[in-house]
This record gives sequence, C-alpha cells and structure tokens, in this order.
Amino acid sequence: MAIFDMGAETLGNLTKQTDASHQDLGALVRRFVDAVTPLEGKFSGAGKAAFDAFKNRSDLVASELNTALAGIVQGQSGMNTAFTQGDLSASDNARRSEGAANFDAARFQGRA
Repeated sequence: MAIFDMGAETLGNLTKQTDASHQDLGALVRRFVDAVTPLEGKFSGAGKAAFDAFKNRSDLVASELNTALAGIVQGQSGMNTAFTQGDLSASDNARRSEGAANFDAARFQGRA
C-alpha cells in the first residue's frame, strides 16, 4: 500500500506560485516580441516569412499559454479543495469511530 504524505499548505502554495507564473508568462512572450522587433526587415525569403508568422501569432501564443496555465491553476485549486475536504472527512470519521468504540471491552484483565 502506498502512503502519500503532503503538507496541508502544499497545493495552496503551488496554486499561488502557478497563478503568479500565469500572470507573467503572457507578458514575457510580449516582451520577447518587443525585443525582436528591431530585427524586423533584416530577413528575407523563408526567414522573413517565419519571423512574420511568429510575430503575427505572438498574441495568440501568449493568450493560449495564459489559458493553459489558467486551466492548471483551476485544476490545482480543485485538487486543493478535494484534499482539504478529504483530510477533514478522515478526521471526522476517526472522531466518530473513536466515540463509538468500546474501549472498556478491549481491556485484558485477568479474572481472579
């Protein structure tokens, strides 16, 4: 049987970090495009076509990356909710079982 041990804040922290990356990634793609803009007009032929295609698609690429990371953040948030609820359910079940247990019956005392 596998044992999975994770801190209570692990998924919450991961979600926050991924969300911060999600905000930054689209901006980085746009900054990259701005950085290569001075190269525009320096290419010809297939190089120019590839450069122009990249530049024209950069907004789409940034948008798709942001959408993908938003989906990951949503999934991490859902996992965090599920793990938190599972942890609380396990704790509640243990308390209920403990309250219903007859510990006196489990005492092994010799009869004289």
